[in-house]
Amino acid sequence: MTAPAIELKGISKAFGPVQANKDISISVQPGTIHGIIGENGAGKSTLMSILYGFYKADRGEIWINGNKTEIPDSQAAIAAGIGMVFQHFKLVENFTVLENVILGAEDGGLLRPSLAKARKALKALAAEYELNVDPDARIDEIGVGMQQRVEILKALYRQADILILDEPTGVLTPSEADQLFRILDRLRSEGKTILLITHKMREIMEYTDTVSVMRRGQMTATVKTKDSSPEELAELMVGRKVLLRVDKVPAQPGAPILEIEGLRVVDDAGVERVKGIDLTVRAGEILGIAGVAGNGQSELMEVLGGMTVGTGSVRLHGNPLPLSGLGADGRSRRAAHIGHVPEDRQSEGLIMDFHAWENVAFGYHRSPEYQKGLLMDNAAVRADTEAKMAKFDVRPPDPWLAAKNFSGGNQQKIVVAREIERNPDLLLIGQPTRGVDIGAIEFIHKQIVALRDQGKAILLVSVELEEILSLSDRVAVMFDGQIMGERPADQTDEKALGLMMAGVAGEAA
Repeated sequence: MTAPAIELKGISKAFGPVQANKDISISVQPGTIHGIIGENGAGKSTLMSILYGFYKADRGEIWINGNKTEIPDSQAAIAAGIGMVFQHFKLVENFTVLENVILGAEDGGLLRPSLAKARKALKALAAEYELNVDPDARIDEIGVGMQQRVEILKALYRQADILILDEPTGVLTPSEADQLFRILDRLRSEGKTILLITHKMREIMEYTDTVSVMRRGQMTATVKTKDSSPEELAELMVGRKVLLRVDKVPAQPGAPILEIEGLRVVDDAGVERVKGIDLTVRAGEILGIAGVAGNGQSELMEVLGGMTVGTGSVRLHGNPLPLSGLGADGRSRRAAHIGHVPEDRQSEGLIMDFHAWENVAFGYHRSPEYQKGLLMDNAAVRADTEAKMAKFDVRPPDPWLAAKNFSGGNQQKIVVAREIERNPDLLLIGQPTRGVDIGAIEFIHKQIVALRDQGKAILLVSVELEEILSLSDRVAVMFDGQIMGERPADQTDEKALGLMMAGVAGEAA
């Protein structure tokens, strides 16, 4: 029999009192796509970081292609034929694609021969695996889909036969995700072994050969994907039955809460990103904004959240909302009872080096319940953080842990808890479940629907069409800064929305 490409035996890893991995064993066959799923904080990324040499296990063994292998650092992992594409890319933004690919793998002190060798290799890899990308483009000039290709090219250039991908579609559009899996299928057919960490059950069911399930730092099951089901896997992940659809009664829309007329947003480069759109969100409804990333949805959320300026008319409860100058900032928006969960939790929703309790107070530190005379009552903030962590199942439930030390999904829970628990009249929520596990997705969706049922208005932006259709009451589609059409969610489908996302007007779609 062929030796497993990867065999982990009895891997354990603790960070202080937190047992991230406990006696984990797993075997991965060569030439397969092996999925790893589990709740946020289940230990998936820690396990893969041990395999890639970012962490050293407290106990256990690593075997690669039948050979016991010591992996003290990432250089040893690369030498063993392992490459990793992280959830948050490790690229130098002002370097070119070519420079990023050779970074750390230069052939001697002279760069010109290394660049020439890499250019030739990239051309061959692009032809073999459909990984076309301009080698001379700077990283900050290309989209996230292309950046991810660069990360894969880096690994293949270093001759990786084992590729680890951590939440690879978290920032991709549906078409970019489809392209990625075509590339992974090609890599599998060439004999590469792929470890796929994802929260998206559709990806697991459609693209993996085998799937391993982790829960609370332990491996609970490994099954052939074709012999399982989304319901079974979800229950193995969470330890209970999980509702895989949004359970909600029909909306009962009330008076308009948010009214937008002729809204325009121009970016710092003078490019018009939002082009005179009109929208209304009523009390007791969820309006979903669908569209390929980069078509004005982010700028729409930013101007409504007080993060950028715009022109036009925006009214909240019939009262004008400033779009520039005095009163057009985040503090004023919060005072107007607007909650905002930004699309990028790390750069816009959290201060990564601050403790969890400090992030829970972020933007609300002047609230009466957080005050003790002229000073902030830190003990009250920490007690409130503990309550929010318990309600939203943030793991580990430690208010003193820095935001950067939580998994991506748990970071998202902190931001969502902070904003939803403020009971806003209008909730702006971008990519609410990006990088969040299936049990937490169910919980966050329930909180959003509960807010709607209390008569609040929700403006939702998501690249996940399934999420848009199941969570929204009405759906509007943005393309090139304009609204292409608007429909009741129960009277449209992914095909019609996809046509509008490609620029086909609503009636034609």
